[in-house]
Amino acid sequence: MITPLKTLLLDTLRRSGPITFAHYMALCLYHPELGYYMQGRERTGVRGDYFTSSDLHPVFARLVARQSAEMWEILERPTCFTWVEMGAGRGLFGQDFLAWVKHVEPEFGRALEYVAVEPAPAQRAHLAERLNQLGSRETSQKPANVRIVAELENLEPVTGCFFSNELVDAFPVSVVTRSRGRLKEVYVAAEGENLCEKLGALSDSRIAAAVARYAHELEEGQRVEVSLAAVDWLRGVAEKLTRGFTVTIDYGDVAGRLYTADRPRGTLLGYQGHTTSENVFAAPGEQDLTAHANFSALIDTGREAGLSLTGFTTQERFLMALGEANEFADLYDPGQTEAEQLQARLKLKRLLDPTSMGNVFKVLIQHRGVHGPELAGLKYSQR
Repeated sequence: MITPLKTLLLDTLRRSGPITFAHYMALCLYHPELGYYMQGRERTGVRGDYFTSSDLHPVFARLVARQSAEMWEILERPTCFTWVEMGAGRGLFGQDFLAWVKHVEPEFGRALEYVAVEPAPAQRAHLAERLNQLGSRETSQKPANVRIVAELENLEPVTGCFFSNELVDAFPVSVVTRSRGRLKEVYVAAEGENLCEKLGALSDSRIAAAVARYAHELEEGQRVEVSLAAVDWLRGVAEKLTRGFTVTIDYGDVAGRLYTADRPRGTLLGYQGHTTSENVFAAPGEQDLTAHANFSALIDTGREAGLSLTGFTTQERFLMALGEANEFADLYDPGQTEAEQLQARLKLKRLLDPTSMGNVFKVLIQHRGVHGPELAGLKYSQR
């Protein structure tokens, strides 16, 4: 597919030569005008390219909100508890999260400040429109305790929690392989009217260090992804957290289960129209590009930046632990018919399904400034 970004890339590569795959991926996703995440397209849901947990049912946000209220209690009920959602997208999570707090935990709601971080101007406009619905009908204004910012750097240090769902997988990655016994990095070049791969020297010593630390048994021809952007992001989060928690939900795993011989091509994929593809050059700027999160790197980076490991578990175990106390009463809305309740249970089953979302998605919680917190969502956490 000839896309506007592909035309721009081919012209640039012909003039300036190959670029790293990480640079290519960053342009595909975050080019100011032509990047996949910056165009204001409807990325998730039926009309998008993939589903997130928030698209399936409000119970996901409601259970996370229940966990956030417990965090507030553990922090001894600070007068301002800031919940920062990074990569807020369409705002479905924020809408469901705030609605639950308003109706179920109003005392917590009076202390809550919700901050959405979203880099795309068009998405920020959609967010503001959706969150305005939570304001009073008379003023049509969003609640006073809601803010929308473009970048993490726009925030002052906070007490509360930094939350992300399917954010880390969207950070650019370097692609590394072993060729003739030596580590090589994948670059992107122009070949006629097509984009192609070329192998070259590692562009950053930190890439070699990451491979040595997490994928040192890399076999000949095997590929792995290294996300320097992900660890830089977590360091930035740690700098902004005075006291509280981070909750990172994404597909991925610890390095020992992620960088294995049964994944010879790594985990890099393109998503378009609810279809996956290994052809990451198919439609630059028009398809999502993702790679599994290396949770070992996030745990280690957090520890180096002053964040302690609270727990690591699967989405299935996390949601089950949060929902079992009241037998998943958060799943239902008042006045629902039996058929509607059945549909809700089927959507919950998909969130928990250990053969897909329930096990592929992991939950990493880290903390700072609180001693040995025990969270309900980590009741069944992996050690």
